[in-house]
Amino acid sequence: MTADTIAAPRTPAAPPHRKGLNLEKWGWLFMRASGVLLVVLIFGHLIVNLVLGEGVRQIDFAFVVGKYATPFWQWWDVIMLWLALIHGSNGMRTIVNDYVTHNGTRRVLVWALGIVAALLILLGTLVVFTFDPCLGVTPDSSLWQMCQAR
Repeated sequence: MTADTIAAPRTPAAPPHRKGLNLEKWGWLFMRASGVLLVVLIFGHLIVNLVLGEGVRQIDFAFVVGKYATPFWQWWDVIMLWLALIHGSNGMRTIVNDYVTHNGTRRVLVWALGIVAALLILLGTLVVFTFDPCLGVTPDSSLWQMCQAR
């Protein structure tokens, strides 16, 4: 063999650049950022509810009423809810994309995940922001005095 017949190793061609938005990249970045933020939100939630004050003994309906009386805790819980549901449904979407081989089944499952996540986000947000402790309170309830004062 001569030096002329030995071919130089070929380098693989660069992958073609896709135009437009790379949703997989942004989904990957979202999972990392939301995971870090969820750790902060969840541990803050657990510390306030279970460590500070009387611990788990303090959690009752009045405790929830007191927390949801301030917009800070409403937004804290809503952000935690949104991030957890979007984070979890994006993780499930990734699993479906990895393991479901039939295109039609994959499409149906991904759409179902999106619809369920959107419905739970909507319902959870409505519950937090429309929470009224006096709704349906009767005169024989322990909340009657508080609700009459409003």
